[in-house]
Amino acid sequence: MNEKVARERLTAERADVAQLLRDSEAAAAADREVEDEPGDYADAAQPLTAQGMDEAMVAAFRGRLDAIDRALKRLDEGTYGRSVRSGSPIPDARLEADPAAELTIEEARQSG
Repeated sequence: MNEKVARERLTAERADVAQLLRDSEAAAAADREVEDEPGDYADAAQPLTAQGMDEAMVAAFRGRLDAIDRALKRLDEGTYGRSVRSGSPIPDARLEADPAAELTIEEARQSG
């Protein structure tokens, strides 16, 4: 993938994910406040479930931001498009699907 296009896509995705992270953190905080309010015992699990989902999303968004930041760093260092494990080239089709990809498909399958 062209490095300029990769940087543009990664930067745009980073902004989107950062906004989703802020929104999820706010929702998690709101769910924690609801949990602290007295209410119907039948609904007691509902805020906990929502909070758990929010926290899982926050963790996923933070993980994605980290992956994007690592990809941007590889762009800066001139190693973008190569596996962080083996140094093998990552096919353009994989980078088109996920510009932050760190491994070849084969390596990712072995890790999964």
